[in-house]
Parts: sequence; C-alpha cells; structure tokens
Amino acid sequence: MRGAACSKILAVLCLVVSILAIEVGKVWAGDEEEFPVRPPKKYPYSYPDRTVIGAFQYYVVKDKDTLLDIARRYGLGINELQLLYPSMDPWIPPKGVKIIIPSMWVLPPMRYGGIVLNIPEYRLYYFRPSEGTVQTYPVGLGDEGWETPVGVYKIESKRENPAWYIPPSLQAKYGATMIPPGPDNPLGKFIMKFAPMYGIHGTHMPWGVGRMVSHGCIRTYPEHIAVLYPQVSIGTPVEVIYEPIKIGLLDGRVYVEVHPDIYKRIKDWNDHATKFLALSPLRDRIDKSRYMTAITLQNGAPMDVTKDY
Repeated sequence: MRGAACSKILAVLCLVVSILAIEVGKVWAGDEEEFPVRPPKKYPYSYPDRTVIGAFQYYVVKDKDTLLDIARRYGLGINELQLLYPSMDPWIPPKGVKIIIPSMWVLPPMRYGGIVLNIPEYRLYYFRPSEGTVQTYPVGLGDEGWETPVGVYKIESKRENPAWYIPPSLQAKYGATMIPPGPDNPLGKFIMKFAPMYGIHGTHMPWGVGRMVSHGCIRTYPEHIAVLYPQVSIGTPVEVIYEPIKIGLLDGRVYVEVHPDIYKRIKDWNDHATKFLALSPLRDRIDKSRYMTAITLQNGAPMDVTKDY
C-alpha cells in the first residue's frame, strides 16, 4: 500500500517537474527574444584627453525584473550592478526603486588598437583607431584555477556554429569528447580564437556574463558576439590586461574607476593604489581624498576626482 502511494506521489512530482520545465523553456525563449542583435554603439575617443565614454542612466525597477535582466538590457554584466548594489537581491530587486545604470567607463590603456580585455572589470573594448571609435562589451572570464591569461595575442581563426572539442582534462566532467553546434554548446554561435586554448565566443548561459564561469575563455552575450564577429578580422590584436584602477579625462575633468582585485594578485591594495596614483600623469590634478574614497569603494563606477583649486 505504501509502495503504491509512493509511486503515485512520484508520478505527480514528475508531472509537476515536466510542466515547470516546459514553462521555464517558454520564459527562456521569451527572454532571448528580448535581446535582439542591434547595430554596434560606437563611442568617440582620443588619447589622452578624451578617455571616458558613455554616461550614467537611471531605471525604475518593475515587477518581475531581475538585476540580471536589467544588466543585459543595458549592455552590462551582472557584476556591474552587484558592485553598486551588493545588498540587493539580484533575483527579486524591490519594485519601484530607482537605480543607477553604470553605463559610463574609463578606457583602459591601449597600445595596439583592436581588442583590449581588462580582467578585473569583466569588460572588453574594441578600438578602431582609423575611425577614432571604441565599442565595449561585458564578458565572463576564467574561474579560479582556470584564470584567463594576460598577454598580447592576435585573432588566429574564426568559426561560425563551432563544435566544442573538449580538452582531455574536462572530458570526464562532461562525459563527452565533443559537443556539436546547437543550443547546448558553451561556445554559442561564434568563436574567435586568439590562442590554441583560448577564444572570444558566445554562450548558451548568458547569465554567466560578468562572472568567473569559464575555463579561461572569454564569454559574451549572444547578441554581442553576433555584432563583434563580422567586424573583427583575423590578425586583429588582442591584449588581455589586469588593471583594477583606471584614470581618465572627460571635458577637462579627471575620473577614476576602481574594480576589485578578482584574482587576488595584489598583495597590498592601498600601497598599489598609492603607487598607481604617483605614476599617473594626471596626479597633480587629482584630489587625493576623493581618489582614496574610490579606492575604498571599488564599485566599478567612474568617480570625478578632480582637484578643485
């Protein structure tokens, strides 16, 4: 009797799970339709006098919003909102609250043009010096033990609808040697390789953008890789840097943008920040108190630190 009752309960649970799976699938499909491929947003820049791009925006949280949805709508990684609102529930943010959208960035140092990826901010910049424009996109990075490597590279190959040939060290984890193109492929629809084991690609899990989730590769939102892929040619420089502090100029004002040391590579944070300021050509124009406030906050949002005489 008990066995029969348990079987009925199990059958009901299986039915409920099946219905939930169907509904989640519908929601997921709807969410993806919300994020179409749009023309690239190109920001004018000029080193060294115009190195801050974008502007802050504001958004009032609506019913059923999540911080992940809001971040993606505005071309942000989830990390960018969580740094500003660390105590806010990312799944159920309070309805009616007005939040800052940190769609303003200090440009990283750029030596070669092409792509610059700054690890601590989970963000990629695509410079086109001949146009004097730059595009920027959030990314997901290598997790602990699989850290994305710094260095200077170039795009070596490009593939559309790639299969993922799983490295031997991960085959047991995935139970396969290869994952074919399709919705379950972690590479998404496009990949641009810049080293034998590393590339810039899409993802089948968009909510990993702005997080350490990969085995070293650089993940982008599907709608962003679809924009980047046709623009970036083989041979394009790719520079991966580690700069948690950036200083830039906009309209004569000095801004500093500070991110956490996500890979824990800096032994003494305040000492690093002090030395970084001392080496900046803008040091005499910076209010040290404001600068140290930004260093303490590490919230990823550019802060005006101009010294007002």
